[in-house]
Amino acid sequence: MKNKVKVSVLVPIYNVEKYLPACLESLISQTLKDIEIICINDGSTDSSPAIIKKYAAKDSRISVITKKNSGYGDSMNRGLEKATGKYVGILESDDFLEPEAFETMYNLSEKYQTDVVRVNYYHYKDHQNKKWSVIDPLSVGRLVDPSKELYMIYMAPAIWSGLYNREFLLKNDIKFLSTPGASYQDTGFNFKVWANAKRAAFSERAFLHYRLDNESSSVNNPGKVFCVCDEYAEIEKYLREHELFDDFGDAMQFAKFGAYLWNIERLAPNLAKKFIIKMSEEYKNVSLNRSYFSRTQWKKLQLIINYPPSIYYNYYRLASLKPKLHKFISKANKRLRPAYRRQIEIMNLVDNLVEQNAILTDQLALLEQQLNEQKGKNNAKN
Repeated sequence: MKNKVKVSVLVPIYNVEKYLPACLESLISQTLKDIEIICINDGSTDSSPAIIKKYAAKDSRISVITKKNSGYGDSMNRGLEKATGKYVGILESDDFLEPEAFETMYNLSEKYQTDVVRVNYYHYKDHQNKKWSVIDPLSVGRLVDPSKELYMIYMAPAIWSGLYNREFLLKNDIKFLSTPGASYQDTGFNFKVWANAKRAAFSERAFLHYRLDNESSSVNNPGKVFCVCDEYAEIEKYLREHELFDDFGDAMQFAKFGAYLWNIERLAPNLAKKFIIKMSEEYKNVSLNRSYFSRTQWKKLQLIINYPPSIYYNYYRLASLKPKLHKFISKANKRLRPAYRRQIEIMNLVDNLVEQNAILTDQLALLEQQLNEQKGKNNAKN
């Protein structure tokens, strides 16, 4: 078996009885037959263990690691230790694949002798698929050196839409952060891969169906607010320990900025403000490369660093209203049939009003803070 395995597929499993059969069916139906399927049961308390046992009994390519619940990162590291294939693939247990997925990626890996291959994928919800195109068409059909084309660092991690050379992972000590109860652990793994890879290949085809309707998915869990911060702390530690920080430190800070903003936008107001405080603390004393940020991005970061959290949150809420205001004004203008130039002027006016409103909100908050401080001093004197 060890001499024949082309791809080791890691399947981390925790209480996914509803989706696991479809996941495993898509693996045993792969057109590439020389694969091993490593199921890592992370202390499941539902019927997932029974489902794994059933499939393992009918397909000898399935092996099982059973352990107490210790989290996704530890599961993946256990799987990497057990893997014997030339390449490593990943399939989350609530997702499923097209039959030719690993054969196509394996052939592409062999053609270019890659460290990593990446492809597009589908967003899957309510039995509907939408192709999610993250691969730059200009990267397709050639060998790419990621150290010279950093844009891929900023793609969504989506580590399950790729194939990794196992020797490459071992040589560069690329593992997962194994903190129990953590989340977003694909973030650190993904960044480590791109920081080390010298040979990458891409395809515009999509094979994986990424499920968006699993209510227990980490993307639907606001309780893990600061897990993404742990991931970027791990990335920085890894870059420094492996003497890669000078080459990738600026890119890491910019990637972190995008990930943190995404986190703010998905959280409820009270959690978002707590996260803004954390983000402000992290960025206050960091040397940043201004050229990585657009004018708007830099302005957002300065608001977060220099003002109370409510200021940025209000700015974000106001800014999110702009597209709706633009749409409303466009419809109104069409009924009135004004000149196109006049429409543009009105759009710009809306932008200016929103920005001025945010500035006034900033000033009012600061005045209120100063008044409260003065009241406190007066009370202390009396």
